[in-house]
Amino acid sequence: MHFVIKLFPEIIIKSPPVRRHQTKILHDNIQRTVKPLGEGIKVVRDWEKIEVLTQSEDDELKQSIINRLSSTPGISKFSESVTFEFEELADIASLAVDHYAKGLANKTFGVRVKRSGQHKFNSMDVERAVGSAIMTQTGASGVDLREPDRWVELEVRENRVFLLGQSWAGLGGFPIGTQDKVISLISGGFDSSVSSFHAMRRGMLTHFLFFNIGGRAHEVATRKIVHHLWQQFGSSHESRFVSVPFDSIVSEIAEKIPANYATVVLKRCMMRCASLMAEKYQIDAITTGESVGQVSSQTLANLRLIDEAASCLVMRPLINLDKGEIIDTARRIGTAKLAEGSPEYCGINSVRPTTKANPQKLAEMEAGFNSDLFDLVIEQARQTPVSKLLEDIPTLPVDIVSSPTPGAIVVDVRHPDERMDNELKLKENEVVAIPFFEIQKRFADQPQESNYLLYCDRGIMSRLHAELLLEAGYQNVGVYRP
Repeated sequence: MHFVIKLFPEIIIKSPPVRRHQTKILHDNIQRTVKPLGEGIKVVRDWEKIEVLTQSEDDELKQSIINRLSSTPGISKFSESVTFEFEELADIASLAVDHYAKGLANKTFGVRVKRSGQHKFNSMDVERAVGSAIMTQTGASGVDLREPDRWVELEVRENRVFLLGQSWAGLGGFPIGTQDKVISLISGGFDSSVSSFHAMRRGMLTHFLFFNIGGRAHEVATRKIVHHLWQQFGSSHESRFVSVPFDSIVSEIAEKIPANYATVVLKRCMMRCASLMAEKYQIDAITTGESVGQVSSQTLANLRLIDEAASCLVMRPLINLDKGEIIDTARRIGTAKLAEGSPEYCGINSVRPTTKANPQKLAEMEAGFNSDLFDLVIEQARQTPVSKLLEDIPTLPVDIVSSPTPGAIVVDVRHPDERMDNELKLKENEVVAIPFFEIQKRFADQPQESNYLLYCDRGIMSRLHAELLLEAGYQNVGVYRP
């Protein structure tokens, strides 16, 4: 098998030293991703192109190589190729007839030729010779240079001719490693997975920062998305996944910040922590999946205030995209199904959230915030190589029931503002209200001879705190998730 790879056009227009450097990086990236697929695979490069060659004709290996090349940033397109040496122009025409004849019966065709090297003929001479030979020696129905049934594509380089067969679109963009590093704020949803993909496609070595608000189930779902992104588009380089326990920050916000400002403050806290992480790993930029106007915290006024909490560049590749466009991209890159199965957390649910936070009020609210929490959560952060993400998934067995067991006490852990709008009432079970930001402190005061089922609207924050109580040694805790 022989594949000819075309560089992304933005690489071609670079200055010679930059083009040479980026082509080498792309060559090395391809080599790292295709060589493990089988023995005897060679990756070679020159000024114009990169080639992948193997002596094997195995269909499974061929498909694996195609899959790798189609998802490697920096490739414009690639084609299957057969290569011959030639002496005269007539040799090229004869080789083209032999190679393409079977696929041209009763079809229109056009000929495209690229040529480099010292020859007695030019590209148009080759096109005319090949076109004439095909018309007279095959069953082709005619020439159509606008929309033919089949393009006959050849490349002539020195004394070799490349007869190109089926072609596949590449991913485009720049090879990973040609641009600077970036930290992607990843949440497990559609938006952050797509923004991460765009950073990778643009050649940035992307590390992932996850703020754990939704507990183990949320982290497990996010790990699967991150591993898929890395395996599909970025496995030429190792990157890291950093999980930051954010429940203490959420509790601080719930206790001290009015509900209508809670989401903006949460996002500002994330930016502060992300900036600290970026500084720690010597990274100059953060990328997020925010899109203007999608939710209350993503108005331009609120985004400006959120950015003020960051000490490095914040990039938002999706800022002007509609949700439908984002989901379409998620489907194309394979994260949509994973995002659909990712649980939504119920950590901060602002009641009547502000779309235009007042900077002065915001500063006054945050003045009483325990700033030591940021250093604490950074110290508690866990770092895992993305290649190992699925090997070390943290889980704890938590009983989850759809109907309360007889005699169990159901603990409503929602924020008081959420309970006000939708009170939980059960006929057979007692319901007590202890907000999630108090449950770890107050649970020891509850009668321990009873069994408890924690409840919140989506079942994620309740599971997180059930797991924390299990870790603390309590065995009488489960989750009620109708």
